[in-house]
Amino acid sequence: MADEKMEMCEAGASLVCPEVKAMPPARPNQFERVFQPCLAELLGTAFFVFVGCVSVIENEGATGRLQPALVHGLAVAAMVACMAEISGSHFNPPFTLAIYLCGGLDMNMVFPYLACQLLGGVLGAAMAKAMTSKESFAKAHGAAFDVLQSSDALGGALFGEVAMTCLVTLVVLLGAVNAKTRSPMVPFLVGCTVAVLILAGGGVSGTCLNPARAFGPALMSNYWTYHWVYWVGPIAGGLLAALLVRLLLGDRKTRLLLK
Repeated sequence: MADEKMEMCEAGASLVCPEVKAMPPARPNQFERVFQPCLAELLGTAFFVFVGCVSVIENEGATGRLQPALVHGLAVAAMVACMAEISGSHFNPPFTLAIYLCGGLDMNMVFPYLACQLLGGVLGAAMAKAMTSKESFAKAHGAAFDVLQSSDALGGALFGEVAMTCLVTLVVLLGAVNAKTRSPMVPFLVGCTVAVLILAGGGVSGTCLNPARAFGPALMSNYWTYHWVYWVGPIAGGLLAALLVRLLLGDRKTRLLLK
C-alpha cells in the first residue's frame, strides 16, 4: 500500500498527496512584458479601426447609424475579450491615460502603448482604403469624422465627445481596473456602451471617443476639418473619468480621498 501511494505521489497526484506542491508560474520574460503587449495594442487597434472604417465607408443609407454602431461595438467587444490577458486591451489613448492614472499600468508602458495605438489607427485606415473602392472612400472621406461642417455645432460636439468618452472610460475603469467593481463581462459592457453612444451621439459629433480612430482615417484621406475636436474631447473625457474614480468612485486602494 505504501509503495502504491508513493507511486501515485511520484505521478503527481496532488489530490492524493497534499504535500506535493505545484510549481509556481514562471515570471513573464521581456517579450511577454513589453513587446507582446505593444504588438497586441497595435494589432487590436488596427483591426478595430479597419472594420470600423469599412462599416462607415460601405454603409448603406437605409441602415443609418445602426451599421457603424453594431460593427464598432461588436469589434471592440471581440478584441477586448481576446487580448485582455496580453495587453489589457486598451486600443484607445484616453483609456491608456486613465488606466495609468488609476494604477492599472506602469508608466514605462504608457508611451509605447500610445505610439502603437496611433500606428495601429493608421494601419487600420490604410487597410480600409485598400479594401474599398476609390469612389466610396472619397465620398466618405475615408471614414474620417466629417459631421462638423460649421462652428455653430462645435460646442455641442465637443461637449458630447467629453461626456461620451467619460462614460465609456468609466465603464472600463470600474469594470476592469477597480477591484471592488471588476467584472468578467467588461468586454460585453464596453462593446454595448460604444454601440449605444454611436446610436445616441453619432449625428452630433460622429461619436469618435478615440483619437487613434480619428487620426488614421484623417491621415489617409487628408481630411483635417475640426480634427482637433476628436483629440481634445476624448482626452478630456478620459481624464475626467480617471478623476472621478480616483477621488470618489474607486475602492480604498484606488481612491485618494476618504479612505
